[in-house]
Amino acid sequence: MDYYQNKVALVTGGASGIGSALVKALSRRGATVVCADINIDGAHETVSAVRRDGGSAEAVRLDVTREEEVNCLVDETAAKHGRIDFMFNNAGIGIGGEFRDMTTEHWRRIIQVNLWGVIYGTTAAYRVMRRQRFGSIVNTASMAGLVPVPALSAYATTKHAVVGLSVSLLPEAKDLGVRIHVVCPGGIDTPIFTKAEILGNGDWDSVKKIPFVMDVDKAAARIIKGVRKNKAIIVFPLSSVLVWHLYRLMPDAVFPLSTMMARKFRKARRDD
Repeated sequence: MDYYQNKVALVTGGASGIGSALVKALSRRGATVVCADINIDGAHETVSAVRRDGGSAEAVRLDVTREEEVNCLVDETAAKHGRIDFMFNNAGIGIGGEFRDMTTEHWRRIIQVNLWGVIYGTTAAYRVMRRQRFGSIVNTASMAGLVPVPALSAYATTKHAVVGLSVSLLPEAKDLGVRIHVVCPGGIDTPIFTKAEILGNGDWDSVKKIPFVMDVDKAAARIIKGVRKNKAIIVFPLSSVLVWHLYRLMPDAVFPLSTMMARKFRKARRDD
């Protein structure tokens, strides 16, 4: 029997990108999936694709920045299905640009979605899973949560925080029956940065051209495999693993590369 067969999973940000791919991949493996997103039309499209394949999923509108909505959805899912096996806190947004172009409102918005959304989802699921004495919480971060990425300081700040939350909670949760995972993908072909708000007049195309871009379905398969193997930090593709290890061993070797990226981004500016 597949590890995910007859399990119950809740995926936030399920309308597109990695979230949509996770909903489809989990359902193909026999899980019942709640596809939650503020974009309810996109969530319905994902669920329709799942049902055409014979899978089981339902679409729910969810604003992850509203704690009461997250609590209600988690509680309702647990009550309806008798349990929650997997909570994928995947919803996120991108804001690109230099630090000097960001306002406090930009910071508030990205922190509300990328960090508070994860905190709300983790808190709600952890409460249910502690009571069950089983379950997995899977938080989507990014390679930007492990290494320095210029022109993405706010995004990277939220993702570093998600990594810190996840790896710090892991030892607390272990003896209570709850598994914690954090996902740190590198270049994945998703809409997050094509939809991102870009500040200033820097050369954003030079930042977006990340090598070794991975197909989103392959990314979902890596995540699902990593969770099944109970990996704490799930990093992919291989190029990202190598950069992460290099940064851990020799951080000074990575900073020149980041500086080059910053200079490429800035070359379009005329106000220096």
